Amino acid sequence: MNKNVFDQAIGEPVIDWQEKEYPSCNILAGRFCRLERLKPKRHAQSLFTTLCDRQFDENWTYLPYGPFADYDLFYQWLSASAQLTDPLFFSVIDQATNQAVGLVSYLRVDPQVGAAEVGHIHFSSKIQQTAIASESMYLMMQYLFDELGYRRYEWKCDSLNAPSKKAALRLGFEYEGTFKQATIYKNRNRDTAWYAIVDKQWPMIKQGFERWLAAENFDDKGRQKSKLTTGKALAI
Repeated sequence: MNKNVFDQAIGEPVIDWQEKEYPSCNILAGRFCRLERLKPKRHAQSLFTTLCDRQFDENWTYLPYGPFADYDLFYQWLSASAQLTDPLFFSVIDQATNQAVGLVSYLRVDPQVGAAEVGHIHFSSKIQQTAIASESMYLMMQYLFDELGYRRYEWKCDSLNAPSKKAALRLGFEYEGTFKQATIYKNRNRDTAWYAIVDKQWPMIKQGFERWLAAENFDDKGRQKSKLTTGKALAI
């Protein structure tokens, strides 16, 4: 345990730390998908078709906006979102069809301390629990940790959003606690569940993703042979 001159316990030193760059990539490419900076003129029609099908309105329940029944309203929201830098939106593009099938973003980005959050995740029902969904999350992690050198990556969700909480653990995030009455959205309370990955955990999590994403882990119909194991229990 580190102590100061007053015999008080203090955190471990962070040696030679320098402020990191703000995420600035335009494309993150993988085998199943690629992430492109949100371009409404290029992505809006495909996103409206895949995300705004009324039979899947429940996919908007835990987001602070939507659902959108009208294309013009959706386009206005998408255009306003594309102008932001925090959150910084990306479209998820299916490599097989070249169509936009989801949205993701970095938000609450703090280059000074090397921390960021992933959020505004909205996948088409067609790609939920598929290799595209998992690989998109891996691409965002890899860019933040390996290329930008960040120390911390966060996932937060409504504490009642069971699928999101399950996904966070599967992807390697560690539960850190719940902030009660953290915010209000859609005229209702939200207790926010917090999850995170830190840089010391990333190498083992990365290995798990790379084993799972390897071509030999999928059969000729694209089905996984073994489940994703990210080593989230790594002690730090």
